[in-house]
Order: sequence, then C-alpha cells, then structure tokens
Amino acid sequence: MTSSSPNILLVMADQHRADVMGCAGDESAHTPNLDRLANEGVRFSRVNCQGPLCMPARASFLTERYVRDHGVYTNWAEVAPGSPTYLKALREAGYHTAMLGKAHLTREDGVSVAHVDELASHLEERGFAEVQETGDKFSSEPTNRYLDFLAQRGLRDTYAKHIEDRAYQGKNESGQDATKCVPMWDATPMPLPLDAYIDAWHGDLAVQWLEEYDRDQPFFAFVGFPGPHDPWDAPAEAIEQYGPAEPLMPRSTQRPDLEGTGRYADLLRSFLWLSDTETMTDDAIRGMRRAYSANVAVIDDAVGRMLATLEARGLLDNTWVIYTADHGEMGGNHGMMSKCVLYQQAVRVPLIIRPPGGGDGRVVDHLIEHVDVPATAREIASAPDVPDTAGRSLLGYLRGDDPSPRDLSVSENWGFASFETDRHKLVVDEDAGTPCQLFDLVDDPNEDTNRLVDPACEAIVDELMETRVRPFLATPPARPHESIFTP
Repeated sequence: MTSSSPNILLVMADQHRADVMGCAGDESAHTPNLDRLANEGVRFSRVNCQGPLCMPARASFLTERYVRDHGVYTNWAEVAPGSPTYLKALREAGYHTAMLGKAHLTREDGVSVAHVDELASHLEERGFAEVQETGDKFSSEPTNRYLDFLAQRGLRDTYAKHIEDRAYQGKNESGQDATKCVPMWDATPMPLPLDAYIDAWHGDLAVQWLEEYDRDQPFFAFVGFPGPHDPWDAPAEAIEQYGPAEPLMPRSTQRPDLEGTGRYADLLRSFLWLSDTETMTDDAIRGMRRAYSANVAVIDDAVGRMLATLEARGLLDNTWVIYTADHGEMGGNHGMMSKCVLYQQAVRVPLIIRPPGGGDGRVVDHLIEHVDVPATAREIASAPDVPDTAGRSLLGYLRGDDPSPRDLSVSENWGFASFETDRHKLVVDEDAGTPCQLFDLVDDPNEDTNRLVDPACEAIVDELMETRVRPFLATPPARPHESIFTP
C-alpha cells in the first residue's frame, strides 16, 4: 500500500448493549481491548440506533437515513437497489471496501442458493468491493464459510442440533403465535470448543484478512460479528474464562405500566410474553447475563487480536478503529429480553472511535445518532456526501473542536418512534400521531415511570408534539402499508 489516506476498521457486533463494557461502568465485564480503545480514543455514551431491530438499524447505517425514509421497517424488507450508501461514497474516494462476517442487509427468504457466497452480488450492489459474508449465529442453511469450517472440524452436526433444539418454531418478529422450545432467557452453552465458537472464528477471519491485505488502496473493513445476539450460548469454556461470577444485574426490572399507552401496549405485551416474565427469575437473568458477558468477551478478545495484527504490520498508526453494534438488548430490564421496544437498553448502542496513533481518552455525553458513524467514516476518507443524509460527522470530537450537540434523537420500530431530547423521551404511535409514553430522563434515568398522564407534564408533551414529532412525521413514510404492528 502506498496511499497516505488512513485505513478504517469498523467492527459491528449484533445486539451488544451499550453498558456491558468495563469502560462503560460494568466492572463485571471482561473487555480489556474495548477499554483500551476507549482509553486511546473517544467513547460516546448516548448513541441511539435508528431502529432497535437488525435490518432497520443496519439499513439506516447503510443509507444514513431514518427508518421512515428508507422504508426498511422489518427484517423482511431491504434497501432498494440503487440507493445511495456511504460505502459507494467510500469507493468513490478510492477505498477498498470489504465485508467480513455478518452483514444482514439483504433478504435471504425466497432465494434458493447452496452457499451464501452466491449472494455476494447483493452486497456488492450496496457498495462492497469484496464480500466474505456469513450469516446469523442461529442459522444452519444455506451453508456459509463458518459452517464450512465446522464441517472441516467435524462439528457441523453438533452445531446444527444445538440450534435446532433451541429454535422458535413458527416464531414471528413480535414473538406471537410461536411455539417456544426453550425460554427466551435459556443460556445452555454451545457444545463447541472456544476456538470453534462463531465469534472466535469471525475474529480469525478478520485477523487473516488484515494479515494478508496488500492492495495499493486504503481499506475500509467492515467486520460483522453475529454475537452477542441470542441464543445465549457462549461455550462452557468461555463462561469459565470470561463469565463473571456475579454479572451486573438490571438496575430496574419494573414491568411497564400499559395503561394509557395505546397500541404500543400490544407491542410491550408481546415482548413481555416472549420473555416468559412470570418465570424469568433473577437467577435466570443472572445466567443469561453471564453467558452474554462471556460472548462479549469473546468478541473483545477478537478485537484485541485485530489490534495486535495492525500493530505488527505497522498499520495501527494509520488506521481508524471504530467499535459499535446495530442495536441493544433488554437483558431483563423491565421484565423483557430481546429488543424492538423503545427503552434505552434496546435503542442505545456502544460507540468507540480510536484515531490513528491513539490519543487521550475522553467520554462524550452528547446525544448522538447511529447515522453519524458512517458520516464520520466519509469525512475521514474525504468521501463525497450521501444524498439526503441525516448523519453528522463526529470527527470534531476527535479534533478537539466539538460540534454543537444534537437536540433530538429519533428511533423507530414497527410504526412507533421515540423522540429523545436532552431531558425527555416521548414514545409516539406514528400511524395515529398520538403519544404513548413520556419519561423524564433526569429524574427517572431507568425509564420506570410513564409521566404521560401526569397533568404537570401536559405542556411538555404538547411542546414536544408540536416542535419535534409533527414536523418529523410530516414526511410520509416509505413503507408498503399503513400499520406495521398488528397485535
């Protein structure tokens, strides 16, 4: 490589909630490498994804647009071919864009292929020049590079049986009308050695790619980890090595009060049902969180190996390293597992940016949106703008000339949206145009008390609806039908 332009290594985990890191205050988490990134860069503590579900969140990241604008409201929709993306902008700036691991940007249902590699053209259309895609951590077909590896090790049948035994038969995204083989909080270990576990293998994939990269172009490498998404199946070896004896438990397990929340009550109720709240004891949550933390630690170890590889090749001083996730995980808060609801545990994501050569660590508490991350990558690369972007570069925070903070962050899912300001969060039914929940994030940071029906908050709700919500909803949504969530 002869280009002086900096490389960019972007690592995206799946369903890693923002507070499960040592640098974020979880002393039980084993994350020395993420902590190192934070100590040598900037950790952003209030970053909200644009949709707490995989494909909507990733579509917003790809296009730098809100869910309402790109139309991917569910996991069975995808960004329209030909859409502008930050990846295409990076390629225009001369970058080699590589996809390594989980992308989850295109639908695979209805597509009959023998191997995921046959779908590479779909991601190339989005802007990746090189594709080494795998898939979800609970998928056994079509085959992919990880499953090929397991087959070579004689472990594929073991993996497939473990997944099959824990599948949700007939499960839809709201968890309704489904036969659950195991509770949502089940934490049975994957019966594989640690070095064959899916996220350890993805670390190997990234390390090998970094070791072998020799193009005469700066690289943008997107490394997608399938974990720590459920099932909570970290191998016993990982739990023994990394799983905390006493994981950090939810600060609040108070179930939401559904009164006065309108149709949003149906969504909340469905996830309370999915989570088996009546039997989801503290011990069950503790076991889930131990396995979850162990899975995070496996990813952290892979990040450490990537950093070591960059350092050994003399590339770390010319590479930006960004760590984030697509969305969070409820993890027992408010009596729920999974995501999709609009509480901060599902919406908030980790974000750490380390500049080439490192720097003095700092924490930024301003409101940040996930679409700001690809906008930052474009500024690093001196790449052109993405049309209609909602993103704002965060590079000023790394240079010491902080931009003016955002005064609003929006996250949407299934026709509902949260509007978060510095102090308040208002959850709204987008189709009805009516408020569902109001939280005072200063007096009630755990989002336990819905203040919507409090007469003292009537003026706050009216002001937020008039100045924030209605202007945002004035643009018709790009989605195929009026109501997304049907209880």
